[in-house]
Amino acid sequence: MVTSNLFHCKKHSWPPEEYVNKGTLQLFDFDSAAPPKHAWRRRLNSHANILKEFSVTFMEAMKMVRLGIRLWTYVREEASQGRKAPIDPFTRESCKPSASQGVPLGGMGSGSISRGFRGEFRQWQIIPGTREASPVMANQFSIFISRDGGNKCYASVLAPGQHEGLGKATDHGISSWGWNLSGQHSTYHALFPRAWTIYDGEPDPELKISCRQISPFIPHNYRDSSLPAAVFVYTLVNTGRERAKVSLAFTWANSVGGVSHLSGDHVNEPFIGNDGVCGVLLHHKTSKGNPPVTFAIAACETQNVSVTVLPSFGLSEGSCVTAKDMWGKMVQEGYFDRENFNCGPSMPSSPGETLCAAVSASAWVEPHGKCTIAFTLAWSSPKIKFLKGSSYYRRYTKFYGTSERAAQNLVHDALKNYKRWEEEIEKWQNPILNDERLPEWYKFTLFNELYFLVAGGTVWIDSSMPAADMRNDYDESTEDESTDFKVVESYNGDATNHSSNDYNLACIGPENNNKLFQTRCSSNDESLGAQENKNLNQSCHSFNFLDPQNETDDVGRFLYLEGVEYIMWCTYDVHFYASFALLELFPKIELNIQRDFAKAVLCEDGRKVKFLAEGSVGIRKVRGAIPHDLGTHDPWNEMNAYNIHDTSMWKDLNPKFVLQVYRDFAATGDMSFGIDVWPAVRSAMEYMEQFDRDDDGLIENDGFPDQTYDTWTVHGISAYCGCLWLAALQAAAAMAFRVGDKYFAELCKSKFVRAKAAFEAKLWNGSYFNYDSGSSGNSKSIQADQLAGQWYTASSGLLPLFDDFKIKSALQKIFDFNVMKVRGGRMGAVNGMHPNGKVDETCMQSREIWTGVTYGVAATMILSGMEDQAFNTAEGIFTAGWSEEGYGYWFQTPEAWTIDGHFRSLIYMRPLAIWGMQWALSLPKAILEAPKINFMDRLLLSPSARFSHNDTGFRKIVDKAKCFGTSAVNCSCR
Repeated sequence: MVTSNLFHCKKHSWPPEEYVNKGTLQLFDFDSAAPPKHAWRRRLNSHANILKEFSVTFMEAMKMVRLGIRLWTYVREEASQGRKAPIDPFTRESCKPSASQGVPLGGMGSGSISRGFRGEFRQWQIIPGTREASPVMANQFSIFISRDGGNKCYASVLAPGQHEGLGKATDHGISSWGWNLSGQHSTYHALFPRAWTIYDGEPDPELKISCRQISPFIPHNYRDSSLPAAVFVYTLVNTGRERAKVSLAFTWANSVGGVSHLSGDHVNEPFIGNDGVCGVLLHHKTSKGNPPVTFAIAACETQNVSVTVLPSFGLSEGSCVTAKDMWGKMVQEGYFDRENFNCGPSMPSSPGETLCAAVSASAWVEPHGKCTIAFTLAWSSPKIKFLKGSSYYRRYTKFYGTSERAAQNLVHDALKNYKRWEEEIEKWQNPILNDERLPEWYKFTLFNELYFLVAGGTVWIDSSMPAADMRNDYDESTEDESTDFKVVESYNGDATNHSSNDYNLACIGPENNNKLFQTRCSSNDESLGAQENKNLNQSCHSFNFLDPQNETDDVGRFLYLEGVEYIMWCTYDVHFYASFALLELFPKIELNIQRDFAKAVLCEDGRKVKFLAEGSVGIRKVRGAIPHDLGTHDPWNEMNAYNIHDTSMWKDLNPKFVLQVYRDFAATGDMSFGIDVWPAVRSAMEYMEQFDRDDDGLIENDGFPDQTYDTWTVHGISAYCGCLWLAALQAAAAMAFRVGDKYFAELCKSKFVRAKAAFEAKLWNGSYFNYDSGSSGNSKSIQADQLAGQWYTASSGLLPLFDDFKIKSALQKIFDFNVMKVRGGRMGAVNGMHPNGKVDETCMQSREIWTGVTYGVAATMILSGMEDQAFNTAEGIFTAGWSEEGYGYWFQTPEAWTIDGHFRSLIYMRPLAIWGMQWALSLPKAILEAPKINFMDRLLLSPSARFSHNDTGFRKIVDKAKCFGTSAVNCSCR
């Protein structure tokens, strides 16, 4: 709950002793049972306040009324086809968002389930692009305790009882259970990907309980990090004088969230596996033709721990065994019948019936003794199916096969390997956690912001080939067959006149209603004939140009959402901020994402699209332009799901591509990657020349919101896009030199010299760069993100774009105005601030505080030697979003909040930019030693030279590619 303390006090430390009795911590000081020194902490009885969403002002609403009407119409059209629009501000979820989130479960890309800090399982994202936010309250851990003599007995769900949906204790559902935990003496400690819940004498004053939640998120481990599994390790310490019999029960509903448990035809099945792993499989039949899911709940039987199961029980009076019966059995005996393992699969559930299962683990704990009981949860949904028909196998199937029954093997391996997972996690985290130079809030927030790589709708597939039996099984009659999906692309920039030596790429459709790549690789006048027709049937993503050639580098393909409210995969202008996390932790995934966008640069999708802001019609994807995203309902095949503006006219996407590719190239030293993507980099730079309308080397904006701030209009030269362009020129020149395209490097150098002079002359005002060169009321605003290009330049080991004085002056201005003049610096950096100290209220986004942008600004400050300002700036995001006195945005960090703390777009990609701060603090050796280009050297080309389509340099690069076994020349389809 927000308190008045938010803006008047500053807390620097959150030691576990403030939340847990010191003696209890000492009892758990073994086997990782005690919570870590640095973690995000809450008491279980903390109030989970309802979050407040932003609203537009009257004037903003008037400006957007036409957009609103068109968007509403589009949302309804998509709904009529059974699809959800990627942006839908009109539909509200029945479950209001609250400050109740915690560390999510599982690895990346196999579906996710979040677990709130009070213990509820919520935020179900098993099916790609869908989210069920409401908790399934039947999914619980419960404890049953009895002591010798029988005069002390306790039975309670291990979660506080103040939840909606709990009715009278006399019914036959979960309200009949013992919801006796107050949470006053129980605490939650989060350090992603692990979390600890400590029950300090609840419900039994003489039993201390630690529950440790572990998920396999392990940097550079491309196998285990894909597994849909989590382990819950309970450590029990008996401080009493009597022996205690303790039984823990793990209950689970056959559901993928929402009302899916009522759809019927679900089946539960007990199993006894190897190494004492026993449990229940819950086979879930999904609706709307989505692939099935099998859950597994299990515990590990040991010499001291006995495991039993109840394969099925219901929540209504008519069930054969009810939830009330289950609870009564555990209270009375503390275990289920062993014969239950022999009962086989249950009868399929009827529509309207809820089917649940339970696993019980029991042990005796001696006086002053300790005991460990481990449970695990896994889910196996091997196929993912997108709404427009494409289906793929998830990454984990590479190791576990494509059967839903793999869930049984997953729980077995999780129970056997979780200690190794923890060792690898601690080895990764400890150097940062033990760095005394870093503020404590930063240490645990850095790791906890990674929650998004699990809970951000991530999809990780095994290979580029779709599941053959599920391709194109949707009704394509809804597609506009009058549109054209054909373009021929050549690296020399000429799309109409091809010589026989050209290397051409064609994207073709809608013939046979397929989105296809066709390859033409010819060094003579010979017709491709039958081979060309054969290639016609290869899908876009099966084209092996730019695919990793080394099998060890083939880590599958990866998608993550812009946000759970903005359902677009790998939104590129936002990935610009978030990508530091992937580059640092999973660089092979990051390179593959860049390969996907490099492919996209070189193709065109001619199908018509209506852009909602202006009502104009254009084509879906323009050759040479970076797509805004990889799509929504058919990613990789149908890109640019975003249709508010025509993003082929945006000024930030292409420079961001060049900057990211160069940073990744420089950091990894992967020359084959650099050579593979270089043609796309060069094409992206050449495409931007059309926006330099006065031939000063600098691109101009076009008087509409043509960049990531898509409600904030820009006129003429802008600080944001202009700075990105300067940085892209420098990065392209550096990369051109390294891959051997020296002519293009000289072109970029000559352009940079002219562009920098124009940029500084038109925007520098003595202390910062003006918002733009126009004459509007906000042209002199101080934009927090004005040095985004300098951020990347410094992060990539390139020379500064401007004099040190100008960089530090602009950053200090941002700190003094955008940060410190908003609630004393406790909110982050507001996007726009007038030089008179008033927030720029030109539009919705100018008055917002963007969490990821604030982290990016802080990273730029670190790179400029302004560490104190950097951490004070970023701490505002922690204070307002994550602290106990803040607004409650933990594990759901939004894109933005207003100065009143009202959010826009929860669970958003951009806040991963906090890893840009860590990148700045510990630049890789390859970056520090990257070759520098002195742009003040004598220019070999005229300063007025323009990008030409002379491809002599490129031809050399293509020849060089042969040395790396790449497919840049011999691009035959698989």
